[in-house]
Amino acid sequence: MRIGIVGLGLIGGSLAKAYKRAGIKVYGYDKNHLITELAIMAKSIDQELTKENTKDCSVIFLAISPDQAVKWMEEHGNELSTNTIVIDCCGTKRKVCEAGVQWSQKYGFTFVGGHPMAGLQFGGFKNSKESLFDGALFVVVPSDPNDLFTLQKVKEVVLLAGFSKVTYTTPENHDKIIAFTSQMAHVVSNAFIKSETAREEGTKISAGSYRDFTRVAYLDAAMWTELFLENKDYLKSEIDFLCNELRKYSKALEENDSEGLYKLLKEGKDRKMEVDHRCD
Repeated sequence: MRIGIVGLGLIGGSLAKAYKRAGIKVYGYDKNHLITELAIMAKSIDQELTKENTKDCSVIFLAISPDQAVKWMEEHGNELSTNTIVIDCCGTKRKVCEAGVQWSQKYGFTFVGGHPMAGLQFGGFKNSKESLFDGALFVVVPSDPNDLFTLQKVKEVVLLAGFSKVTYTTPENHDKIIAFTSQMAHVVSNAFIKSETAREEGTKISAGSYRDFTRVAYLDAAMWTELFLENKDYLKSEIDFLCNELRKYSKALEENDSEGLYKLLKEGKDRKMEVDHRCD
């Protein structure tokens, strides 16, 4: 088996290292050629992914942005073997999956949407590590949910990188859920840290909740701008809902409404308990 990886940042670099750990031959490419050379020197990949060897790969992961993934399939799809499975690792799925179906049908390779649910505060190849995906979830967004042979092969390949669980969904459902579970966390954290209190007092009086809540405020602005705009319908709906809820808390405080505030807080606690119970 040979694995190809396009994009050697945090996700792509960690995939490369994880598959090398598993004893698999890895070809890698990054638009920054120095990163590709560094990955070879660090033995994180065996050699550069090129026009000549892409057809030798059983699976190629696109660990790049949705726009870049779409462009790569358009420009390189004709270089792939009909036995190659292309899996994107993008944070949104509707756009890239639509393009993946289009170009796979034209060129004959197999496309499967994917999303590795793991990450770190800081990106880049220098922060990648072979254990990043150990115990993590990998979301598969199949082009053909009835192609059980391909889905089984994808599952087997993914588990080799350390993932412990694979789940399946549609592009629409993925983007709706990710707007709440991931994108909202980044938006709220990023807005929260803009408070003048953070600038003036910093972390003089803080505990774990402040650290955890602000961790994802440190983000790649260009990447998240693209992801947010691609998922703007679902994300805006979640933001509007949260703003409406926050206004209820603000009103209760303004009116010194202890009963109303208690009710809001209890509702939130009860919902958290309900959600945790369903996840057990």
